[in-house]
Amino acid sequence: MFSRNLPRGIIFLSDLGIVFVSLVLAYLVRFNFVIPETELVTFKFVFPIVLGIRAFTFFLFKTYSGIIRYTSTKDVQRIMTTLTTGSAIFCLINPVSYYFSDTYIVPFSVIIIEFLLSVFIMTTSRMLIKILYVESMNPTREKTNVIIFGAGESGIITKRTLDRDAGTKYKVLAFIDDNVKKVDKKVEGVKIYDAKEDLEQLLAENEVQHLIIAIQNLSPVRKQELIELCLKYKTKVLNVPPVTNWINGALSFKQIKKINIDDLLERDPIKLHTAAITEQLKGKRIVITGAAGSIGSEIVRQVLKFGPAKVVMLDCAESPLYDLELEIGELRQSNITEPVIADIRNRERMENVFRTFKPQIVFHAAAYKHVPMMENNPSEAILTNVLGTKNTAELADQFKVEKFVMISTDKAVNPTSIMGATKRIAEIFIQSLNKKSNTAFITTRFGNVLGSNGSVIPRFKKLIEARQPITITHPEITRFFMTIPEACQLVLEAGAMGKGGEIFIFDMGKSVKITDLAKKMVQLSGLELGKDIQLVFTGLRPGEKLYEELLNNEENTIPTHHEKIMIAKVIEYDFEAVKEHITELIQLFDDQNNEAIVKKMKAIVPEYISNNSVYEVLDSQKNQP
Repeated sequence: MFSRNLPRGIIFLSDLGIVFVSLVLAYLVRFNFVIPETELVTFKFVFPIVLGIRAFTFFLFKTYSGIIRYTSTKDVQRIMTTLTTGSAIFCLINPVSYYFSDTYIVPFSVIIIEFLLSVFIMTTSRMLIKILYVESMNPTREKTNVIIFGAGESGIITKRTLDRDAGTKYKVLAFIDDNVKKVDKKVEGVKIYDAKEDLEQLLAENEVQHLIIAIQNLSPVRKQELIELCLKYKTKVLNVPPVTNWINGALSFKQIKKINIDDLLERDPIKLHTAAITEQLKGKRIVITGAAGSIGSEIVRQVLKFGPAKVVMLDCAESPLYDLELEIGELRQSNITEPVIADIRNRERMENVFRTFKPQIVFHAAAYKHVPMMENNPSEAILTNVLGTKNTAELADQFKVEKFVMISTDKAVNPTSIMGATKRIAEIFIQSLNKKSNTAFITTRFGNVLGSNGSVIPRFKKLIEARQPITITHPEITRFFMTIPEACQLVLEAGAMGKGGEIFIFDMGKSVKITDLAKKMVQLSGLELGKDIQLVFTGLRPGEKLYEELLNNEENTIPTHHEKIMIAKVIEYDFEAVKEHITELIQLFDDQNNEAIVKKMKAIVPEYISNNSVYEVLDSQKNQP
């Protein structure tokens, strides 16, 4: 019955009908239900004038354009404005009529009564239809209890959205707010409570299915506190998107989304020194290796914001690079980007790239990064992570690149895996090269990033969606996490401040226990751990650490002007000795002798101690007299 919208013409005619009824009733009330003959004669002239003016104002203010079943206070305000305007016109006409004929066209008392009746009937009829629609959509009268965090404008709009979208069957039990000045007041008939003092009690005493966060600038720390409390009481947390994301400036229920695990790991936004980064990148020719990867592609996006002359997006992965090219094209920045298919292991091909584009800045993100995979393929690991870096760095020196920024990993610190050891060797090479080059070679080192290819969070999401057991290697394993944009912003910041030879490490915050992460992801999905989803511990994978580190045992840090970036005090190496060692390592590729390759890696990086790996035997041999 109420699922279809009434045509605007019918609403328009209905409103005119209400005006007619109100006018008749106004005359009856004014004359005690005995209308004099003279007034009846006048009514014949009054009737078309009143209807004509009302029709004009209805058309002017478009009272017929709203959807009746979604009537809100704004619609009521529009009706009041429209009817007031019409009545004001009557009041202006009356003195003119009296001036020429010594009579009023419409008695002022009739104008007032008709106005009041029209307001009452038009608003109540709309509200009645709205109530009937709500009841029809929810015949069982079951409601989903909701608490809205934020009693400001966004919170009020959220409540109105819930009220309008009756099919959702939501009931707002309370507003909560951190602003104590709002506490104990009412908004839209709903009481405001103190978020810090009253929320837990509200959750404990009521079956609250959802908490909707309707504050746009809520700090990550406060958001995490709310989520943690709601998880305790099995209350789902929803988030109102920023106003800029609302469709046509209006909030719809479908836009209110569930909080995800990224919100629990979210941190305060990074304050970039944009002037320094702009000076570094504006008008420059930039090569980004590994541009199609999760880190490389975000570096491309970030760099493009600073007005470079040319951005060469280099990768050997054809399809992901093509996808990135399409994305950049949609941003209308393809005129300054150049997708290039190339393998950093191929010296001749890379030399052609450098000769063609003459880069001034290089961001080196290309690498193999999956620990278990590299543990089984050490020859490929050294070919990409070591030889590929060596090729790119030496070409940067040869073609007089201003800065070379390498993306490293926390797994390079006291490495326990082949992947980590290869990245540490790459660090050592570019640090030693820096001492004899005019190019500034800079290393950035950070931990896991949220949402990167192969990271734990996307994998957990897939398992939860499929209702499959979540596999974790060890109950005590922990990892550092940061978002991809955050990591890449810090890379640009470090690149701008680097003079050459530094290893910049990033403030990763507190390490996160992977077991706790999995439990929270299950809870946020509305499922119950142990019932809907099981946790299965599989044992540490080859080369895997229980705990990640950002500094080795012989390093400490120096602060920088950025509170999230520090410089590691590192060991210095002789370039010629390092180059000789790496040349010998690369030559071992031809024999495909994995044991010999790993043994040489351990000679270059003495702190490399294998963990849960077949190569542990080499460590025991090394320690034998």
